[in-house]
Amino acid sequence: MIRKEEVYKIGIFNKPHGIHGELSFTFTDDIFDRVEAEYLICLLDGIFVPFFIEEYRFRSDTTALVKLEGVDTAERARMFTNIEVYFPVKHAEGAGPGELSWDFFVGFRMEEVHHGQLGEVTDVDTSTINTLFVVDYKGEELLIPAQEDFIMDIDQKHKVITVDLPEGLLALDDTEEA
Repeated sequence: MIRKEEVYKIGIFNKPHGIHGELSFTFTDDIFDRVEAEYLICLLDGIFVPFFIEEYRFRSDTTALVKLEGVDTAERARMFTNIEVYFPVKHAEGAGPGELSWDFFVGFRMEEVHHGQLGEVTDVDTSTINTLFVVDYKGEELLIPAQEDFIMDIDQKHKVITVDLPEGLLALDDTEEA
């Protein structure tokens, strides 16, 4: 059984394309094209299910047409409409620096060199020019800049990001401890 911590979301199947079972796939990460992986993982009824890729071709920098093994008709392909697509973390770990999408880091623990553990990365905000890690800190939402200057280490095996943030960037309320 595939567990949530073993995968990360890379996109969604939109709808069938043509009559031979191809699916329109909108992706946020083209990792499936950059590393050796023979399958994608779909979230079906709350269960992660792997499907082998027969072939794919890009339509733009965010969409591709994907043909899955065993999906040979438009009717069968319709079952995948609006289905979330995930990628195995173990294959993504083989990617070199700069080859991972921001979504890969969701679920990582964030630690700050002076303040210790901050919490878990629950999302990555790429809506502005400055990408931000969204970190759950004791039920509060912290926004941490995802800048190389601040990132000291990324331990993919243990899923830990260590940062060294400038003083004053974190407004942690130290009065709770007193």
